[in-house]
Amino acid sequence: MDGGKTPAHELAIVPEGMIADLLTRQASFDAVEKVFAAMASGDAVNFPVVREALGHEDALYGFKGGFDAAGGVLGLKAGGYWPHNLERRGLINHQSTVFLFDPDSGRVKAMVGGNLLTALRTAAASSVSIKHLARKDAKVLGMVGAGHQAKFQLRAALETHAFDEVIGWNYHPEMLPGLAAVAEEMGLPFRAVDLPGLRAADVIITITSSFAPSLLADHVSPGTHLACMGTDTKGKQEVEAALLARASVFCDEVAQSVTIGEAQHAVASGLIDADSVTPIGAVINGTHKGRQSADEITLFDGTGVGLQDLAVADAIVTTALARGMATVVPI
Repeated sequence: MDGGKTPAHELAIVPEGMIADLLTRQASFDAVEKVFAAMASGDAVNFPVVREALGHEDALYGFKGGFDAAGGVLGLKAGGYWPHNLERRGLINHQSTVFLFDPDSGRVKAMVGGNLLTALRTAAASSVSIKHLARKDAKVLGMVGAGHQAKFQLRAALETHAFDEVIGWNYHPEMLPGLAAVAEEMGLPFRAVDLPGLRAADVIITITSSFAPSLLADHVSPGTHLACMGTDTKGKQEVEAALLARASVFCDEVAQSVTIGEAQHAVASGLIDADSVTPIGAVINGTHKGRQSADEITLFDGTGVGLQDLAVADAIVTTALARGMATVVPI
């Protein structure tokens, strides 16, 4: 202190429109991989999620927060789903903002646009699972789902592993050319298949909002790695529960996986128990061996946790401040 005055405190603001210029897929990957490891070692914890129906605009609104002691990151993501945004306002339906706080004093230190951040951190999580669980000789990437998020997933996967071909299925096949364009942009051929055709895939990413399984156990060959990224709510389901019984199941966070993730159905039907689900951070840390054989099916249940958002937001703020791109406001 100088003259008895409290030092000035500043808030760094990084708006949504700047995120694309500040956050690379590699930076996203690194932040998510690191925080998964911190979670598994007990150095980072997610707080209970709050999610409520507003009774207004049919919107769902909530908070995801946590504290990463290893990374010194404390904060929350506030936001949700407004299903009429696109048609009524020309805005995307998912809206969110991340707030970071100084863990030493509790004072707010940053506010970061959370929409693109969410898409990139979700794609990063599946890519982390591919790096640590897929066979090193995997050549064919299969996609189930072809919506907006699927393109982020595909780009991130192709930057993480050297695939030779992309195949895909979607409930609405007219959307598949969007994936084909991304594959072509990355220099790979794309082929539309029916669900049984996914047996040709060495890695499969599912990214749908389905409440009934489309991918069945019979559609998956031995040795496949699956990243199931669409199930994050009670009742949602992308893959047949019997598939989890055949697989070694990994997740971002066990508590979420077995209650709102893909594992909820296999646990409820007694096909697996919660103790058989392993945090992927344990593989990253080396306390779990991960894949044990070439024929083993591995499955990553990615429900999305608040610490992913905070880790990526912290990376964005660090870069924005270093480049002089953040708006800094004394408070």
